[in-house]
Amino acid sequence: MTSSTKPRILLLGEIEHAAARKEWDDLASLAELVTPKATNRAEFIEECKSGALDGVVAVYRTFPSISTTGRVDEELVEALPKSLKFVCHNGAGYDQIDVPVCTAHNIKVSNVPTAVDDATADTAVFLTLGALRGFNLPLINLRKGLFRGETPPPLGHDPQGKVLGILGMGGIGRNMAKKLRAFGMSVQYYNRNKLSEDLEDEAKYVEFEELLKTSDVISLNLPLNPHTHHLLSTPQFALMKPGVILINTARGAVIDEAALVTALEDGTVASVGLDVYEKEPEIHEGLLENESVILLPHMGTATVETQEKMEKWCIGNVRAALEKGGLVSPVN
Repeated sequence: MTSSTKPRILLLGEIEHAAARKEWDDLASLAELVTPKATNRAEFIEECKSGALDGVVAVYRTFPSISTTGRVDEELVEALPKSLKFVCHNGAGYDQIDVPVCTAHNIKVSNVPTAVDDATADTAVFLTLGALRGFNLPLINLRKGLFRGETPPPLGHDPQGKVLGILGMGGIGRNMAKKLRAFGMSVQYYNRNKLSEDLEDEAKYVEFEELLKTSDVISLNLPLNPHTHHLLSTPQFALMKPGVILINTARGAVIDEAALVTALEDGTVASVGLDVYEKEPEIHEGLLENESVILLPHMGTATVETQEKMEKWCIGNVRAALEKGGLVSPVN
């Protein structure tokens, strides 16, 4: 078979790890591997319309590739080659992709689900312990040469005996629950559907408002979609225990960031541990100026092992699309 008769697969973004890169290169036996010349959305749409990418049947895309293509929405899908049948996204969250639009155009979308569970849950545990203990301010003072500061930092809180409320009890939520139970926390959760007893693993299912009212720490572990956008805002903060701690390793826009800053300023929320932001890479000034909160720059899956697993999983979806006409982890 000549290269001209092979299907084509498009790489949007980078494959960073050598073992995964070899698996990608091995796909050359099945398809022509192509990359775009475009560096922004306008150029990419023009490149698609020019016919330069005709024959592409599958796309491997990364989270940072949005800087080249923009969101995968109606305008972009209309411009993509008519041959395209599969969009393989290297990430658990896929809010950069308008899945209903892809479905309407008979394009299957996949994500990378369980590969991210450990690393993201570990990040959530770090943020939980750091926020409970109030470690951010001492870290700042120490680097200023003030050791414990001009006055001793406020005392923190132990995790033992505290109630962890998880919004979204998927793989990451369950992983986090297991790990924080080892620190003496009890776990309750709210989910679209109550889990089986095996999956609950002694966690208690409660309704949304009850979770808000009775949790000492609330962790967001759910996808961003029109139903979860600003799931937590001023009315929800008002229901929470005074001094509650919020943890978000999901997507920034599930929390109304401006309302969160107000809740921190008036003491409704004692602290937060955030890895994601509503308009990242922009971060609300009220969060940056608040020394009692712990902030990370979207590092939930930033480990060598997890990134390699994610890349291999996504390549596995591309291979399945080529060899079997289906996906390992479809979302539509």
